Amino acid sequence: MVGGRSLHTLLSAPLQARHWVALANMLRVYSRPFDAMARYLLRRGTYPTTVHLKTPLGPVGLTLYSHHDLLTANESFCRLDYPADAHDRVVVDFGSNIGISAAWFLTRGPETFTHLFEPLPVNVTRLRRNLSPFDGRFAVAEIAVGVENATVDFGVEPSGRYGGIGVRSGRSVPVACRDANEVLREILATHRRIDVLKIDIESMERELVQRMPTDVRERIEKIYVEYWFLANPLSATHSYRQYGSIAQFRRRG
Repeated sequence: MVGGRSLHTLLSAPLQARHWVALANMLRVYSRPFDAMARYLLRRGTYPTTVHLKTPLGPVGLTLYSHHDLLTANESFCRLDYPADAHDRVVVDFGSNIGISAAWFLTRGPETFTHLFEPLPVNVTRLRRNLSPFDGRFAVAEIAVGVENATVDFGVEPSGRYGGIGVRSGRSVPVACRDANEVLREILATHRRIDVLKIDIESMERELVQRMPTDVRERIEKIYVEYWFLANPLSATHSYRQYGSIAQFRRRG
């Protein structure tokens, strides 16, 4: 193991274009790129720490609380797991964690508004701190999203990044859950369409995608899901490509 990665992972990484994209963007985006690389590749450095990133709206600082948060920053700002630009003005983020992916979306353009969903109080506190420069441009619902309206057991682990409904992590807490389709319909009742829907809830991603009604997904331009699909479950309405662990869907037509 090197930096927490297996030898197989390290040897296969140069064969994947997305890692070269991430490397080039780390040099361009981070104000201290070599510190970021040491943290990312070798797990060096202490936490909490604040990283500063260059964005279309100017520099932004994000407080990270573990190496896992740096992975999220790299995935969003450097590897480009969730392609977005200033035309994406309505974003829904299921599984917002501490606000890193939301910061990515909010810095694409000044008119982007994000609807954020995160059930863990400690993550919400950190999210609000990270997104304070964007006050008025995001709304936080302190709930989980799933397939029902209920109180559910939510697995929790130390980093706060990998918890989810039904996740067995040694500790769980009860949290309020909303049916994802109801949530999307409510947002679409306010907005004509959703430009980006991101789903990273560490469980139930497949179920949320497969049960999404056609009339809902027809009004969602881009859908990003952390899940490996063997075939396109949204073929009637969206094209599909697998970008590493992220399924990227784009509305046809």
